[in-house]
Amino acid sequence: MPGTPLTELPPPLPADRIVALNRPKQDLRTTRHHEWNGWTFEVPPGVFLPGATSRMIHQRILDGDIEVRDRRYAAMGVGLGVEAVAAGVRGAREIHAIDVHAESVATTSRHYRALVGDRPPLVPVVADVFDGVPDGAAFDVVTFNPPAVSQPVSDDPDVVRNVCAGAPLLAEFFRQLAGRDLLAPGGEVFLVASNTADLRRIVGDAAEHGFTAEVHHRHDWQDGVLTYLFRLHRGGAA
Repeated sequence: MPGTPLTELPPPLPADRIVALNRPKQDLRTTRHHEWNGWTFEVPPGVFLPGATSRMIHQRILDGDIEVRDRRYAAMGVGLGVEAVAAGVRGAREIHAIDVHAESVATTSRHYRALVGDRPPLVPVVADVFDGVPDGAAFDVVTFNPPAVSQPVSDDPDVVRNVCAGAPLLAEFFRQLAGRDLLAPGGEVFLVASNTADLRRIVGDAAEHGFTAEVHHRHDWQDGVLTYLFRLHRGGAA
């Protein structure tokens, strides 16, 4: 499938609708719990609580649709760590759990030890995008469910980090991924974004850094929101 034309992606929803859909919950400063696949995760204050868009990645890793078995996997914006646990159970060669939020990385490490153990190895990385990843690293699979909402829904820095950092974060993600040559030959990036974000800008920024985007899955929530799971790779068809 060729790259997705920008004109086929919807523009962002109206600003007031985006804000209404993404009003922050009042429990961010509390300890919560998350249940998935028979696993229970404790969610400390400030750590992102996964929702349905996150499960678009989690389930596909566990099922092998996003294949991580025997591959080097980077979970960008790992948050609670569900995708890291799923990748460990699936048999990834190694897993880099990356997040700018130190408590999220620590939480992922705790859950991984409890639910998977120490094999395959988990590499915890506290970093602004890939800043903390050592030179020479290369990944076969990268996933990211970014806080790409295009409108500010709060001035709380924790809400911004979790929800509405916007398209500039993705531009930096692609810049570092390409500039540091972090994607191995034949590698894949799976990225979730909806029309609460500027999809055309995101895919355009990816193209500027040599990535081709394909729509791997699209979900219509029947409320005006269309969520895309993009598969991206470097160069032409792969």
